[in-house]
Amino acid sequence: MSKPNYCQLTEQHRRQAYQAVNDIVRIAIGHTQDEAALIIYDTECPLAPLLAEAYQATLPQAQVIEISSVDNETVMAAFAAQAAGTLIVLIQSTHFRLDAYRLRVQLFAQGLKVIEHVHLSRMINDEAPHYIASLAYDADYYRGTGTALQAKIAGAPDAKLISGRGDVLHYACPLEPAKLNVGDYRALKNIGGQFPIGEVFTEAVDLTAVHGRAQIYVFGDTTFHCNFPPEPITIVVDGGRITDVENSTPEFDAVLARIREVEGEVWLRELGLGLNRAFDRQRTVSDIGTYERLCGVHLSLGAKHGSYNKPQFKRKDTRFHIDVFIDVDGGVMLGTDNVYHAGRWQLAPCNAANSQLTTAAKL
Repeated sequence: MSKPNYCQLTEQHRRQAYQAVNDIVRIAIGHTQDEAALIIYDTECPLAPLLAEAYQATLPQAQVIEISSVDNETVMAAFAAQAAGTLIVLIQSTHFRLDAYRLRVQLFAQGLKVIEHVHLSRMINDEAPHYIASLAYDADYYRGTGTALQAKIAGAPDAKLISGRGDVLHYACPLEPAKLNVGDYRALKNIGGQFPIGEVFTEAVDLTAVHGRAQIYVFGDTTFHCNFPPEPITIVVDGGRITDVENSTPEFDAVLARIREVEGEVWLRELGLGLNRAFDRQRTVSDIGTYERLCGVHLSLGAKHGSYNKPQFKRKDTRFHIDVFIDVDGGVMLGTDNVYHAGRWQLAPCNAANSQLTTAAKL
């Protein structure tokens, strides 16, 4: 297997990372430099130590552990020794192998704040600068636009996703109460999550009411990387399930085959409205979980969704949640309002301080 190629990171990138990290810690997390913090990082790709430097500059009193220098027991003991309210920063080129199931959930249960960066080694070639740019935290934009979309979703009788060539995917029913991932934890028990952030997500109240056509220009493949087909793939949806595919690729066929092998049919579940303006069709990254924040629309294929229960699924039987990104150059209609134009959300931001937030960091 060939060694991945990473671009050179400059002093400008370091300054940009420091500013973003400082805003995340101070504004999103609400943590001061005098409060306790623990930073754990690796050095397996250039982006990881750069972010570690930025967090150390922001949190000069923090305890710092480079993970290859200690064993797992030492790391787990360091977690256990932290008092409630301590900020834990996890900077991972892949994902730390600590023999801990859902580590972030365990840390939250301990009353700790958590900032997590994962799969940084997937930011190959010239992608690391895009990742750094995506960390910029504009609280007014994220919180205001997020709560405005949440309010629009709450009042919409239906939704339509329209491609540039006029294909329509129609949600012929109301949408579930939207959840936010906008870096606003002020009213929440758990503080923090995976970064970068920027998403409003929901799904159809009645999954079988979704029908029409949509064009996919990126999808998550079987290795959790972004796959960019040479031409958009058209999916045909009826009763909330994919019934036909046009202009497919072997890689997309493999994704559908894996879902059908386990779940029988390919359902559409999540309707994700990404807010992160650092990503678009030209400024991309290879990691599907990072690119998911793109300022646009993604859907999930497969029956799995941790935030919404549906009568036709038993959670133990659902396995797949595969992100696909669809062309909405023709607009996103929430009821009679088009809220998306020219690659940006077009609506008056709400005052997040006066909104009833339903916020969720995906675990």
